[in-house]
Amino acid sequence: MKLQDKLLECQQNRKALLACNFYNFETLKSIMLAAQASKKPVILQLTKSSIDYLGLPIAVKMARSALDLYGVQAWIHLDHSHSINLIKRVLDAGFDSVMIDASEKTFGENIKITQEVVKIAESYEANVEAELGFIAKLGQDQSGGLTNSEEAKIFVEDTGVNALAVAIGTAHGFYKKPPQIDMQRLSEIKEATQAFLVLHGSSGIPHIQLSEAVSRGICKINLATEIKNNFIKSLSSRLLNNNEIDLRKVFPHATNSTASLIEDKLNCINS
Repeated sequence: MKLQDKLLECQQNRKALLACNFYNFETLKSIMLAAQASKKPVILQLTKSSIDYLGLPIAVKMARSALDLYGVQAWIHLDHSHSINLIKRVLDAGFDSVMIDASEKTFGENIKITQEVVKIAESYEANVEAELGFIAKLGQDQSGGLTNSEEAKIFVEDTGVNALAVAIGTAHGFYKKPPQIDMQRLSEIKEATQAFLVLHGSSGIPHIQLSEAVSRGICKINLATEIKNNFIKSLSSRLLNNNEIDLRKVFPHATNSTASLIEDKLNCINS
């Protein structure tokens, strides 16, 4: 099944796919354990920095091998790419989905760049995600322009993009103050376009808000910061006053802890 078909199924049934970033074998295993235990499909996300760290061939083969081993339904997605060349590389490597992030360009430039990526992805039958509005990245001020429903309609119609990451009050990284998600705006965007709506910056958002966002049209939710944070904190606590040097005995504690976090999120957004 193509990712577009699964997202359509989620959209029709008011469900969502959890898109989890992985950074090494241990975090990939955490996602696999959570998906296997919950019997839920997932999206495996890689950023440019993770691809640079792992190496593209290794990252793809590791992900595909894990899917076969754990019997999990999943798709591989390129998260937040600003480079069309990188998008071409990952599509050639077998990615199911790509995100072009030209959200900090002008509205017109964002449309033009996204149109180019949609055209490139056609021959691969790959899902394409774009971003419209301002979703603060790490280190940026968390206040900014939210997605306008009329612009969302024009953007999707002009680009033919499959999925749209919307700015409705969330931000990447940890929140400096409790997020104020504009649920009414989300409903207006959902009414204006049939694109698959994506929520970025889900780390730290209460379950009740995630569930409401799904009920109002979100069908893909990205999770990254909490995965890194949970893994490192669990690993750090394990290493404290511990002289164990066998990585195979040290890492499983953090892997299992992170798997529990992801399983909880999977159950939340599909409840």
